[in-house]
Amino acid sequence: MTMPATGPIRVLLVDDQPLLRTGFRMILETEPDIAVVGESGDGEAAVADTRALQPDVVLMDIRMPRMDGVQATRLITGAARDSAPRVLVLTTFDLDEYVVEALRAGASGFLLKDVPAEDLVDAIRVVAAGEAVVAPSVTRRLLDQFASRLPAANAPTPASLTILTERERQVLKLVARGLSNAEIAAELVVSETTVKTHVGNLLTKLGVRDRVQAAVYAYESGLVQPGAI
Repeated sequence: MTMPATGPIRVLLVDDQPLLRTGFRMILETEPDIAVVGESGDGEAAVADTRALQPDVVLMDIRMPRMDGVQATRLITGAARDSAPRVLVLTTFDLDEYVVEALRAGASGFLLKDVPAEDLVDAIRVVAAGEAVVAPSVTRRLLDQFASRLPAANAPTPASLTILTERERQVLKLVARGLSNAEIAAELVVSETTVKTHVGNLLTKLGVRDRVQAAVYAYESGLVQPGAI
């Protein structure tokens, strides 16, 4: 991984358990391209510390006092700065309603709290580079699990979908199914470069930051129905 031109990846640790924050700090501080710039013990502190410290990545616990990680994520990813920090959510259970809400709120992915150290480090680097670390297939499984909260099959099509071309809609559906660019290219019989262009265009048009957000959008807009193949 190439180190960012501006210096190491700045990380804010957010968890209401000091022991966990200490453990994560010990792991991350051994990495030359990662700098822990602060720690927050709840969501309110996380929002304030994000404004003050300007981290690149916020490692966010979900269930905390005063303000949970979902609301904190919503406020942080909507922050008024040139590039809002990326939020990587930490959770105990992957099939968790709070995880779905955090992804909707703007998180770029989630990790289980017992994640191996090397996976945690890799995830932070990937998120800092602007990618999502949770596979769209996992997002799909989560959204299927909480299908009752998603639009009905006969819900009207959101106006925002009309700005996509027919091909971009096709690509979005395949992204929501968890297919890679190479798999989408094979499915549509086009080049992988063409798929990358379509994905980039639809992310820009929909105002979403990565493939996970696109998958969430596809479900919430009703373009993809829970359980659909």
